[in-house]
Amino acid sequence: MGVLVDSQKEGFGSSWRGLKNLVRRKQVDCAHTKRLDNHQLAKELTIPHLIAVGVGSTIGAGVYILVGAVAREHSGPALTMCFLIAGIAAALSAFCYAELASRCPSAGSAYHYSYICVGEGVAWLVGWALILEYTIGGSAVARGISPNLALLFGGENSLPTFLARQHFPGLDVMVDPCAAALVLIVTGFLCLGIKESALAQGIATAVNVFAMLFVIIAGGYLGFKTGWTGYEVPTGYFPFGVDGMLAGSATVFFSYIGFDTVASTAEEAKNPKRDLPLGIALSLSICCCLYMLVSIVIVGLVPYYAMDPDTPISSAFASNGMQWAAYIITVGAVTALISTLMGSILPQPRILMAMARDGLLPSFFLDVNKHTQVPVNSTLATGIVASILAFFMDVSQLAGMVSVGTLLAFTMVAVSVLILRYVPPDEVPLPLSLQESIDSYKLRHNSDAQMINGENPAKSPGDPCLPLLGEKNVAVDCTVVEKLEALSSCTLDEENRRKIAGWTIMLICVGAFMLTFAASNLWFSSLIRFTLCGAGGLLLLSGLVILTCIDQDDERHNFGHAGGFICPFVPLLPISCILINVYLLINLEVATWVRVSVWLMVGVLIYIFYGRRHSSLLNAIYVPKAHVDEIYRSSGAIL
Repeated sequence: MGVLVDSQKEGFGSSWRGLKNLVRRKQVDCAHTKRLDNHQLAKELTIPHLIAVGVGSTIGAGVYILVGAVAREHSGPALTMCFLIAGIAAALSAFCYAELASRCPSAGSAYHYSYICVGEGVAWLVGWALILEYTIGGSAVARGISPNLALLFGGENSLPTFLARQHFPGLDVMVDPCAAALVLIVTGFLCLGIKESALAQGIATAVNVFAMLFVIIAGGYLGFKTGWTGYEVPTGYFPFGVDGMLAGSATVFFSYIGFDTVASTAEEAKNPKRDLPLGIALSLSICCCLYMLVSIVIVGLVPYYAMDPDTPISSAFASNGMQWAAYIITVGAVTALISTLMGSILPQPRILMAMARDGLLPSFFLDVNKHTQVPVNSTLATGIVASILAFFMDVSQLAGMVSVGTLLAFTMVAVSVLILRYVPPDEVPLPLSLQESIDSYKLRHNSDAQMINGENPAKSPGDPCLPLLGEKNVAVDCTVVEKLEALSSCTLDEENRRKIAGWTIMLICVGAFMLTFAASNLWFSSLIRFTLCGAGGLLLLSGLVILTCIDQDDERHNFGHAGGFICPFVPLLPISCILINVYLLINLEVATWVRVSVWLMVGVLIYIFYGRRHSSLLNAIYVPKAHVDEIYRSSGAIL
């Protein structure tokens, strides 16, 4: 393997170079890269902060409504099983996030992991989809707050005039000043500092959790008092069958989205290797327990077919003579929405900053305030755009687009874990500023090699991209000789193992798509469906067997910040995660995919005309990982 592999100069024409651009990968942040990067965030977050961010971003007001709709239409009394199954499915992604967050603790979350493990093209699409997710998600949450606030003040039209919704018939627009104002207030909190904003989110989350605990405790008391009438239904525990329960699980799965916000704050954690996995795991566990306990109580108080689909919890208490409980539940819903709003706006500035660091977006988004150590420009831009959308647009019809970014990120994180374990990057991009150090290092070793072979070291070094160890019998010292002897016996096997693993991971993704696409499209003929399902299932099963049988790459132990959390049950767990998330992606509405496709096409155009031309890897020089430390030491000596 050569010392220099210049991704921009190597190739067979512009089209080949363009393809190489899509798969170029960046380096995991390390001590060397930190010295070259002056835009670092404050390391302030501990485990309680991360739990507050995770739980606050995950538990929204949806749980106060979702339980009624899912119980009536899908699960019946088995609602608790729906939340359990969905929690287990979400935990698969959480395990993958935990390993990558502890190994690569930098801003950007799934975008950052995809750039390191998969390539620039996929990373751009993931980051662009996440920008859409957080913008639409934040605006939708903000517009949901004002109706709940109105209920606290006595009714639908009880808000002050300057905050109340106003309809303009000529434009057919319903403006929401309260939603826009709340977005700007939350943006201001986020600009104060990560520790301060995490504290504010923790307070809102605590109020919401207390409201849910009230529902659980008071509802449990009423249930024991009335004999849990909701479970005494003639249709049994599974009135819609197992299929209905699984459909309900797919619906409530989206109530677990939000724990990935913890990963987006990885750069701001004091001890990321320990705190990030614990923060993700504890956040998801707390949410799952609260969801299950609330569902146990509510379906036991009222028969599922008698639940109010809009206000299931309030109506359940009202039917048992506790109308006043609606105020506590409404307070919980409002604080849940405020906390979720903070969780929706918090990650996006960090993703914008990470993309600007990599040169894919303008440097405007890169600025970090010296005092608060917050990406202020990115935060203000996010808040202004989200407030404008919340003020003018009814984004409820666009809410489905939020799911695409999340599921795409979950899928690529699982793929990244497989790549990290079996085919981790074996070359590292170095900046062009180190060209002198790299040339000096190459010339020094080539000179030593020529002297050993009896050649004239003053001879022209030739092409600067020639391999450092071009011949199998070249030796500089005993260490190099030993390495070459080892290479002569095992390089071929290692190369074949990496090729087999790489192709297998790709075929697993293809198999997951074929299986879920055929299983979800009932308009296919039976022959086509069974053929595609069989082929997809065979690819998945074969991929699982192959990856189980071949060895994982030894370099996985040295990848990134070693010593953190290790995802268990690889390759089974990531493959299951890929299958679940691809299935959910396939089953989104066609209208959602049409809207998302337009957004992604805009992103592709921006990448073509700006991102790829300003990428920090544009003139990067790729070197084998084994030589990186010595080159950096050489550059320090020169400087």
